[in-house]
Amino acid sequence: MNRLSKLLLAIVICEGVGLISAPFTSAAIPTWYAGLEKPVFSPPNWLFAPVWTSLYLLMALSAYRVWIRGTRAKKVRVALLFFLIQLLLNFLWSPLFFGLRAPLLALVEIGLLWVAIIITIFNFHRVDHRAAYLLLPYLIWVSFAMLLNFSIVMLNPA
Repeated sequence: MNRLSKLLLAIVICEGVGLISAPFTSAAIPTWYAGLEKPVFSPPNWLFAPVWTSLYLLMALSAYRVWIRGTRAKKVRVALLFFLIQLLLNFLWSPLFFGLRAPLLALVEIGLLWVAIIITIFNFHRVDHRAAYLLLPYLIWVSFAMLLNFSIVMLNPA
């Protein structure tokens, strides 16, 4: 596989995660989510799609930078494995929060995602420093999302 193919595949996979989780989100936003109490720092709903699209692109660029280092190296394979684990956890949050309407379960899951992102950044840093730095906006946003998720749990007791 050449570099361009790897880059395009990384983008398709990462942006694809966002696309396949979107139906869970879009169906619940005008109904269930609209009725939840949210903290004052909750961003407007329109902001989430462009932020996530940008973050998925940064994730793809980051994964690409590691992937082109060669999968024969164990540290590359380990780094990409953790990337795939965090990507799976990223996907699962929307079906849990919006699909199952289970903010507490989603809060536990986003905590696991946060840890997986930290581990991914650490492993990416061992392979390519810039790849690790490209994930920092993602970590910051997920930290904010976790705080928002926590606040929703606290404001909407089951």
